[in-house]
Amino acid sequence: MKSLDVTKTASIATGEGITVAVLDTGVFPHRDIKNNLLSGSDQTTTNTSNGQRDFDGHGTRMAALIAGHGREPKSGIRGIAPAAKILPITISKTGREIDSEVMSKGIWWAAQHDAKIINISAGAGPGFSLREAIDSAIDDDIVVIAAVGNTSSGAIVSYPAAFDGVLAVGASGRDGDHSPTSVEDDKIQICAPGVDIISAQPKNGYGSATGTSDSAAIVSGAAALVRAKFPELSAKGVIQRLTETADDIGPPGRDNECGFGRLNIIKALTSNVPPAGEATPTPNTDLPGRPSSASSVIRPQFASPSVTATPEQASDDRILVWASLAAGLAVVGVVIAAGLRRRRG
Repeated sequence: MKSLDVTKTASIATGEGITVAVLDTGVFPHRDIKNNLLSGSDQTTTNTSNGQRDFDGHGTRMAALIAGHGREPKSGIRGIAPAAKILPITISKTGREIDSEVMSKGIWWAAQHDAKIINISAGAGPGFSLREAIDSAIDDDIVVIAAVGNTSSGAIVSYPAAFDGVLAVGASGRDGDHSPTSVEDDKIQICAPGVDIISAQPKNGYGSATGTSDSAAIVSGAAALVRAKFPELSAKGVIQRLTETADDIGPPGRDNECGFGRLNIIKALTSNVPPAGEATPTPNTDLPGRPSSASSVIRPQFASPSVTATPEQASDDRILVWASLAAGLAVVGVVIAAGLRRRRG
């Protein structure tokens, strides 16, 4: 069964008319993204900047997974919602540390510039300003999606994924089950592929990485499809549709690994989901004992080291993003025929 098949979903929805804000390290106008890239903002500086510089590459990766349009004939990165627009908002130049105050400013900016979905594939300290920004975005009917974090960086869900109302995303592996690289917590609501995911990287290269960052980007693309297909749905209704149509994996029912299950885009776009309450089935509530005075600056839950191909190596290859569940397995990947070299993502 192909539940993340972008070829099939393209006949149902492409994300047209939906703007996804990517709060990250900026987004480079990669040849596979540039047609969908809007002028954004750099919240790390007082200088005028449109968010289209990315020295780290992480933000470019996320943007391509969400809304890469690829190139003809069938080459390049094609994201989950290839007709959606990306609003790049820089909240970190290096991706090493993210201040919750800067993230808060990015969320406010996204809301003021008509974002329908906010993707945050990173983590910061809880911070009162961050909580306020998240609450305001949710009140403005914006779907806020965040990565829960990687086990290499911590043992608990990072913020803002830990906040009530945010769709907290974990990672599934190549076998379709919960990935051991993804933290476990009762705040997690859904998983999506997050192991060996290939995406675009500056300037016109490609690379592979593992982490919940990629999973959150994939779910953000799915949310864009749902918002395009069902424009009458509220943000809560979009989250409800994504979680109620997820494929239950692991222990029966909701669990601490993948919440309600693994993302199934086909079901999310085609199933009859009752609108009762239009709320996420189980609200996100603060964990007992979670310190409220945590530092406002912590290491973000970015993806682990990646493998990249130079523009020269990749230029003549057909690189197709595909997402499928074959014989019950969830795999997102691309085919790259050229040789790859190591790089930190």
